Amino acid sequence: MKVNPTPLPEVLLIEPRVFPDGRGHFFEMWVENRYREAGVQFPFVQDNFSKSVKGTLRGLHFQEPCAQGKLVTVLEGTVFDVAVDIRRGSPRFGEWTGVELHGDHPRQLWVPPGFAHGFCVLSDQAYFHYKCTAYYNPSTERSIRWDDPSIAIDWPVETPLLSDKDNAAPLLANAPLLPDYKED
Repeated sequence: MKVNPTPLPEVLLIEPRVFPDGRGHFFEMWVENRYREAGVQFPFVQDNFSKSVKGTLRGLHFQEPCAQGKLVTVLEGTVFDVAVDIRRGSPRFGEWTGVELHGDHPRQLWVPPGFAHGFCVLSDQAYFHYKCTAYYNPSTERSIRWDDPSIAIDWPVETPLLSDKDNAAPLLANAPLLPDYKED
C-alpha cells in the first residue's frame, strides 16, 4: 500500500496493492493495522454505497456535530473527488484538494472529520463506496455550495446534476455550525 500526501496534509491518497490477472483484479479495501500505520486511526461504523450517472455532483457534505471521516473508493467508473478544509481557525480553511478515482485503477481518498466532501461523475455511471467513522445523522447533516467562489473548486463539469438540497446549500461564509480546528 502506498500513501501519497495531498496539498491538505490530513487528506491522504491511498493506493492499495492491486493484483491483476486475466480475470480482472483483486485488492484489499481495508486492513485495519495497515491503515492505522498510514494515519487512518478511526473506527469505522458504517459503509455507504451510491450509484450515479454522468454529470452527477454530490456535495459538498459534512456532519456537525457527529463529524464523519470517510474512506472513499470508486468500484466502477470515474469520479472527480474533492475534500475541503472547513475547520474554523485552520491555516488551510477553505482550501480544497481533488483527485480522479477510477474503478479500473483502485485508489482511495481519506477525508478526515472536519472536511467537507463531494464528487462528480465523469464516466457514464459510477459505483462509489465509502466507509464512515460516525453514523449518518440527518439532524446534523450539513452542506456547502458546490460552486462557492471563495473555495473555487475547478470542477470538470459545468452544469452538474444536483439534488435540490445541494443546489440550495449555503456558501462557506454563511454555513452554520462549522467544526473547529484543533492542533495536534
